[in-house]
This record gives sequence, C-alpha cells and structure tokens, in this order.
Amino acid sequence: MTQLSDNYAKAYGQKAGFGKKPALVLVDFVEGYFDPECDLYAGVEDTLTSALRVREAAHAAGIPVILTNVVYHPSAIDGGRFYEKARPLRYFLKGSPMGAWPNGLEPTDSELIISKQYPSAFFGTSLAATLTSLGIDNVILTGLTTSGCIRASCVDSMSHGFITTVVREAVGDRHEDPHVANLFDMEAKYADVVSEAEIIAHLQSL
Repeated sequence: MTQLSDNYAKAYGQKAGFGKKPALVLVDFVEGYFDPECDLYAGVEDTLTSALRVREAAHAAGIPVILTNVVYHPSAIDGGRFYEKARPLRYFLKGSPMGAWPNGLEPTDSELIISKQYPSAFFGTSLAATLTSLGIDNVILTGLTTSGCIRASCVDSMSHGFITTVVREAVGDRHEDPHVANLFDMEAKYADVVSEAEIIAHLQSL
C-alpha cells in the first residue's frame, strides 16, 4: 500500500482545499441501510452518527444543508436501467418504509430535500442549479454508499465545477474494501477526503 500511495502521490498529490461558500449534502441516509431485514442493510450506524455531527456544525455555521433520497414511481417507470440492474432499488418505490429517514435524521424546515432516481445527487436533479444560484463553490459530501452514490456524486460535483470535499467518517459502505478503494480514488482524482474533525473545525472557522 505504501508503494501504491507513493506512486499516486507523484501524479495526484494535489489538494483542492476548501472554498469560500460551502454547502453540506447528506446523500441517501434512509432506513433500508439501517434495517438488518433489508437487502440494503450496510451496518453504517457510526457513519450516520458522524454525519449528524457534521450537520450540526453546518447548521451552526449557517450554510445550506441538503438531503437526498431515492424515490421511484410505484410502477418504477422512472427507474430505467439502474432499477433493472440493481434489485434492492425496489425498496425505494414511493411509500416504502425502507425509503424513510432513519431515527435522528428528521429533516428540518430549513433543509432542502432532493429526490433522485440515479446514483449521483446531480444527475437529473436541480442540485447543481440550486447550488450555483446560491453562490456555492464547495460541496461537502456525506452519506451512502461510498462506492455507489457518493462516488457518483463526487465525480459529478467536480465535473460541475464545485470544489468537492468527502468526509471520511461520514460516508460508509457495506464492506471495507470498496469503501477504502473508492476513498483512495476520490482523494487522488476528484476531491479532498478529510476527517470529521477537520471539516467541523473548518465550519467553525467560517
């Protein structure tokens, strides 16, 4: 791993830093990932706890907080190839209890909720336009799962021109290997991966 890190550092050792006007995005923290009876269960309770601390700091700093979820028409007509490929997405049909917010993440009146049908929080949604209209230059990502919707949202965030920050303890996956591999790759190419303590200190400095 040391040799790999050294190899990547030669080409990808650049830091993006923080922007001047951040927004926090909590991606797909929904009940299915926390219910052991659900195919989506990922054992990511600590990830949510971390994200809630970051959320608290974001509110204290007065920055926008945006929550995403996945919601499909009852017939799944809007699910496309993603729904055809990934069987657990059936839990996100409109009205499913597995698509509800987990305990501790009840949205506040000041938070924006964006529903999506595909992995990225940006694809087919108003997120990029909303952030741009607010003058946001830095997207802080937390949520689930690291190898899926976080990675997709990270790449799209960077592609839309936002400085992108991924909070290590506040993103999670159902297995350590894809989690670590995708954090490594996002850090190399698309975003800065920072600790919870680092992002909270930054938010407190604003």
